[in-house]
Amino acid sequence: MNATLHRRDVVSALLAERRDLLVIAGLGSPAWDVTAAGDSPLTFPLWGAMGQAAMTGLGLALAQPNRRILVITGDGEMLMGLGSFATIGVQQPTNLSIVVIDNGRYGETGMQETHTASGVDLASVASACRLLNSKTIWKNDELPSVTKMIHETPGPNFVAVKVITEQVPLVLPPREGALLKTRFRRALLGDSADPL
Repeated sequence: MNATLHRRDVVSALLAERRDLLVIAGLGSPAWDVTAAGDSPLTFPLWGAMGQAAMTGLGLALAQPNRRILVITGDGEMLMGLGSFATIGVQQPTNLSIVVIDNGRYGETGMQETHTASGVDLASVASACRLLNSKTIWKNDELPSVTKMIHETPGPNFVAVKVITEQVPLVLPPREGALLKTRFRRALLGDSADPL
């Protein structure tokens, strides 16, 4: 099946009614997609640490068990952090969902094909590691069920969203790491959050 979804449309749909959802945005295109959908202090975009978005989301999910956590990342980064599936599967955080925007490309280094372009199935790997509700979606009419899962379904949940390969304009989040950390902590913990 060929992908027909556009990454920015997918992310905008997933975040349209985010309310108090905490979002970890993987480096590169996923962070830009999340920012294009509307910059928020409840979003922590990763500017580095390739392969660590899911583990950052796990740490946040364990630290904030009463909040819903969404990781939005890319297939290249998820492939680099495959071990995180096993750790998440063992920890079983019920408030964590991971959505991989899968275009089968390494967008930050020249659009080389990732292994998903050759048939590696991230949803099957996630399922084998005991992430619940692991699936791959290809069509727009499947997005409402993903949004509902993110907000309501006990996890850990995983969805690979197959999108077309395209280069979209950059919409960059703030670059200053200390600013991102401080605004996220304050949005999460209130003005009394002690700066680290």
